[in-house]
Amino acid sequence: MNIVLSRDSQVRGMENTVTNAEKYFGQFCSLLAAYTRKTARLRDKADQLVRQLVDFANTETPELRAAVRSFAEDLAKVQDYRQAEVERLETKVVTPLKLYGAQIKQTRAEIKKFKRVRNNEIKQLEKLEKLRQKSPSDRQMISQAETRVQRASVDASRTTQQLEETIDTFQKQKLKDLQKIFSDFITIEMVFHAKAVEVYSSAFQALESYDLERDLEDFRAKMRGVYGLYDPRPLTDTASSLASLGSLAGQSAESPIRNQRKEEEASEDDSTDEDPVEDLRGQRQGLHQ
Repeated sequence: MNIVLSRDSQVRGMENTVTNAEKYFGQFCSLLAAYTRKTARLRDKADQLVRQLVDFANTETPELRAAVRSFAEDLAKVQDYRQAEVERLETKVVTPLKLYGAQIKQTRAEIKKFKRVRNNEIKQLEKLEKLRQKSPSDRQMISQAETRVQRASVDASRTTQQLEETIDTFQKQKLKDLQKIFSDFITIEMVFHAKAVEVYSSAFQALESYDLERDLEDFRAKMRGVYGLYDPRPLTDTASSLASLGSLAGQSAESPIRNQRKEEEASEDDSTDEDPVEDLRGQRQGLHQ
């Protein structure tokens, strides 16, 4: 009976090992799957920002248009890297954790098998004890019961040894899997951030080199063209002065509206003639898997 109790304690320790693996690996799987989904949503939001930047660039002055488009292209490139990050997380981190459930289920089946064998051994021992108490003189029945106990004990010993080997293999594989899964997770994150930093650095330099003053000069020139029509030449006589003032008054009343319409029409023509912007996100190809 002491041997049976020892086996029972041993199996409880094995069962705890499997239970802890099932609990924590399940939690890891759930959290990392959520992490991957949120990364994918961040990618989608960044793609929306890229589209808005391109739309905005098309309404701005040449220097700013070029700077914002360049920034949008770099931001889109980062989302290509983020797409690769999502795919790798799904393949190398989330999927192995999902598949781990099958291995845990198989190990639990081995433990359940041992419990059946152990219960049979306990049952045969109990029958032998009852028989010895009830019929101590029936040597034949006692001998048969002892034979059944011996067989059950041998079967339990063999099953225990098999279970020990199974749990040892399970623990070794669990530790290796844990190491590999989280090593892959860190590698995927490092690769993404290294590439993202490289692109972001380029984007930062491009924004830093943006010529703001040139755009301001262009903007002010346009504003003067719309609202600043006047004749700077000196007036020669009163009559010509009155005529000039009347003419200038008429011009000042009509020119802003007319010129503003011309500017709007020219702007519409420019936007119509402009080449359509390519999909900055691309096909998410050409990245190292």
